[in-house]
Amino acid sequence: MTRLWPPARRYGIDTLIVLAAIQGMIVVAVSDGAKNAPTSPLWFAVPATALLILPLLARRRYPFAAPFWTWLFGALVSFVDGNLIPFTSAVSAAGLLAAFLLGNLRNNIEAWLGLVAAVTGAALVVVHDPTHQPAELFFVPLFFAIGWLAGYALRERAEQAEAAEVRAAQAEHERDTARRIAVAEERARIARELHDIVAHAVSVMVLQVGAVRHKLPDELDEDRDALTGVERTGRTALAEMRRLLAAMRRDDEEIALGPQPGIDALRELAEEVERAGLPVRLHVDGEPVALPRAIDLSAYRIVQEGLTNALKHARATGADVTLSYTPDELQIEVRDDGRGAESSDGLGHGLVGVRERVKIFGGEMSAGSANGSGFVLHTRLPISGGPR
Repeated sequence: MTRLWPPARRYGIDTLIVLAAIQGMIVVAVSDGAKNAPTSPLWFAVPATALLILPLLARRRYPFAAPFWTWLFGALVSFVDGNLIPFTSAVSAAGLLAAFLLGNLRNNIEAWLGLVAAVTGAALVVVHDPTHQPAELFFVPLFFAIGWLAGYALRERAEQAEAAEVRAAQAEHERDTARRIAVAEERARIARELHDIVAHAVSVMVLQVGAVRHKLPDELDEDRDALTGVERTGRTALAEMRRLLAAMRRDDEEIALGPQPGIDALRELAEEVERAGLPVRLHVDGEPVALPRAIDLSAYRIVQEGLTNALKHARATGADVTLSYTPDELQIEVRDDGRGAESSDGLGHGLVGVRERVKIFGGEMSAGSANGSGFVLHTRLPISGGPR
């Protein structure tokens, strides 16, 4: 049944059109002597019946001309034989389908021309029918006008559905764009922080090399020259790194004059968040170990982002920050008792930044509601594999 549905959906109406044309021609062909039978000869009546119905098969290629032809040709046939069209129900069904198709046209001008053609053609067919009643001059055109109106209403609904799909696709595109921008900005921020760490390390190395060079005795001239080359290379690298950092820094970004924060600054961060209205409890599991500077800074940023989310979006009354140390990794969990995850408009991408930080160190991250109440951000940062 699943395989049969698409062909039936595509060719079902075509099949009905062909069957209606065959039925109409047979009825006309055997109508000799019947009441209100067509008065025209069979050589005209039978082909005319086919020409009233079969052109609807071309409705996909000619969405306006095919149904318009049915009503135009029907009006012309009524002048020749007033009994032909009222005698065959298949032709009336074709006229109703033609009216529906005309109302379903996307071009408003063509659709309204179709309504005029359907109403006028139906009125002419009724006028030329020798057995018509006066009321039919109103109700028959009204019947086909209702068919046109059904097509018009369906077109409006289809256009609304398409517009909704376009808006949804546009919103998804905007979310993807905002997400990519957030990822790019966070990567640039991480790069700036890591460059600061590396620049600091290189500065210490250059100073140490210079101190060693000055303490060397005169007889070690070759060693002094080698250290001079190392010092010169280090200073050149520092100059290039500062130039790179200046290019990466945004115009509206203030230059950080103090050292980058780390886990040691979490107590101050918790106090700051508490002053903003969210009580924070810090927990430490395991024996704290010395962390590489980059991981130390990223751990602080992760906790900062988790608490910011809890403060701004969760309407929480409290938050817990847990640091779990093992010899090989640091696990961070930020849990609040707010309303849990909410729908986003696609503009807030703080967790995207957290994911980028975790990805750099080969860690793992999960974020979501905790049993329908509250929100939990959990990350795992390998200690041994991170950049130092």
